[in-house]
Amino acid sequence: MSKGNVHEIDIDDRKIILVGTAHVSKHSVDEVKEIIEREQPDTVCVELCKSRYDSIYDKDRWANMDIVKIVKDGKALLFLINLILSAYQKKMSKQLGVQPGQEMIQGIESAKEVDAELVLADRNIDITFKRILASISLWDKIKLLFQLIYSIFKDEKITEEDLDKIKSEDMLDSALKEMSESMPKLKVPLVDERDRYLAQKIKEAPGDKIVAILGAAHVPGIKEEIKNDNDLEKLTKVPDKSKKMKIISWTIPVAIILFIASTFTINKDMGTQQIMSWILWNGSLSAIGAVLALAHPLSIVTAFLAAPISSLNPLLAAGWFAGLAEVLIRKPSVKEFQNLTDDILSLKGFWRNKVTRTLLVVVLVNLGSVLGTMISGTDIVRMFIHSL
Repeated sequence: MSKGNVHEIDIDDRKIILVGTAHVSKHSVDEVKEIIEREQPDTVCVELCKSRYDSIYDKDRWANMDIVKIVKDGKALLFLINLILSAYQKKMSKQLGVQPGQEMIQGIESAKEVDAELVLADRNIDITFKRILASISLWDKIKLLFQLIYSIFKDEKITEEDLDKIKSEDMLDSALKEMSESMPKLKVPLVDERDRYLAQKIKEAPGDKIVAILGAAHVPGIKEEIKNDNDLEKLTKVPDKSKKMKIISWTIPVAIILFIASTFTINKDMGTQQIMSWILWNGSLSAIGAVLALAHPLSIVTAFLAAPISSLNPLLAAGWFAGLAEVLIRKPSVKEFQNLTDDILSLKGFWRNKVTRTLLVVVLVNLGSVLGTMISGTDIVRMFIHSL
């Protein structure tokens, strides 16, 4: 049975009530409160993961971040994307004059009031982004990052049409929806998989009566998927690099070494030129990436020295070394962590804050290293052919 934004489903003598909400609507907040108080459910499911739940109640979450660990674990890009999305939500909330996700907070508070069990039904946001990044090419990753950065600096007025869209979408979906048009692969991990995950979590929730608080855009997909059995373990698995990609990632450096070694046996001067090409292209473009991030001079030197070596080992990345150098030389203060989502809203603040600057160093140095490998690799092959 469906009535407006409320949809009732009976499964195995259990009553499931899906409440489709508008994420920036005061009416939705009141409706959530009213339905939970009226229905007195055994369980309330909310469209939040543990990470997003913590972000609501842990106001010091950015201050507690270990930036060194983030860089060491190779999570700089993932963290930067999360940070940009948080800033985007803050920007939107300021323009709309509301707190995004207030209806989810109401769902949590109302669940406590009626003594219902609370289930965080959404997939972990980090897993969603890892699956997104695993499904797109390097070029699409670059496009995604720069489109996200552009979205927070873009000065735009919200029209009535935009407001209607935002009211029916999760802020996460709203921030990435436009990009999914140019990168269709985004839709599967961002929307379709989450619909399946949410449906399964709701279906597995304890009790005979369940109220699920969801963004209206997810309701149609969940109504379909709740009839099916979905494998949560499969939906939360982060894909490993395919065998093909692993082979390619090792084949390129091995081929480079073989081309240089072979050229040396024919023409030592040409072999020396190949080595210089590898060092200069890799080192220079990585150093330029560090310069663009306004890195410390020692971080720039680290990028130059690390890139030619790390490019020959797929398990290493020049950005990690430059990022660690940056964070050790210019350690971010607690205040900079606390001001992250405000600083990131301006171009000046984005580059001035030592946290975002470190993340930019990692990302831009790695990008420079990749470009350096492509250019110098092509140059090495050219010189090898010329030496024959």
